[in-house]
Amino acid sequence: MVYAVIGTGAVGGYYGAKLAHSGQEVHFLLHSDYEYVHRHGLQVRSCDGSFHLLQPHVYNDPALMPQCDVVLVALKSVNNGLIPSLLAPLLKPDTLVVLIQNGLGLEADLQQQMPSLHLAAGLAFICSAKTEPGIVNHQCYGYINIGNYSCHEQERVEQVVSDFRAAGVDAHSVEYHEARWKKAVWNMPFNGMTVVLNTRTDLLLSNPYTKQLIYEQMLEVIRAARACGVENIDETFADKMIYNTENMTPYSPSMKLDYDFGRPMEIDYLYTRPLRMARAANCPMPYLEMLEAELRFLEAN
Repeated sequence: MVYAVIGTGAVGGYYGAKLAHSGQEVHFLLHSDYEYVHRHGLQVRSCDGSFHLLQPHVYNDPALMPQCDVVLVALKSVNNGLIPSLLAPLLKPDTLVVLIQNGLGLEADLQQQMPSLHLAAGLAFICSAKTEPGIVNHQCYGYINIGNYSCHEQERVEQVVSDFRAAGVDAHSVEYHEARWKKAVWNMPFNGMTVVLNTRTDLLLSNPYTKQLIYEQMLEVIRAARACGVENIDETFADKMIYNTENMTPYSPSMKLDYDFGRPMEIDYLYTRPLRMARAANCPMPYLEMLEAELRFLEAN
């Protein structure tokens, strides 16, 4: 299949490069570092083995890109207003668009704008960063779950999973709603807490007070998920997320990096939307409502 990557950053750059390195045809849309990657290629420095794409297919204008079978969208959700115009030149009638983004409600909003789109969610569990042109630093983990949202051909989703596995990425096909809420169990506590306390994941968990607060926030998300109809989730998932985080490389999540570099934070889809969904299900999340308010204060100042 022919792939495109919209948003060649720490996440899109990693997964797209892995596919290209395995032999898949991948076309990358870049913005700020287009000239650098065009001249020097795309470098992945990875705990699982580094590699360099010498001459990747790179573009700074989607109108110059070919139509593709699969488009991986890894833009920050604050830029989602751009997606319809970026996608338009890339789409065939059966193109699958995979939103590798954080938060809830992303697919619903894009589907409303583009009703005929075939959509899936990409849930990336990865520690990676891109803080200089053309270089993705992959620190640990790296698996991805794909949840079908509106694609009529499940076989297309399964083929994407198979292509990722062939590229050395641990990938699985999962139920959409469960996957989105499970990702929120980690995202909502750690993204915001690292920002408001100006810290890293390991330091949050090494202190008993903040570790307990993180755990209580995770339980809020789990209760909200169950109230919204997710069945295959309980308190043991919070224990698993705490264990996995304690055993990974000390990490600054994407929202912390965005805040540190003066970029807009993804508050709407990471906090406002799931909090609204939880309240509608009569299951408010007071700890996380406070965290959202703190993030809004920092954003405004």
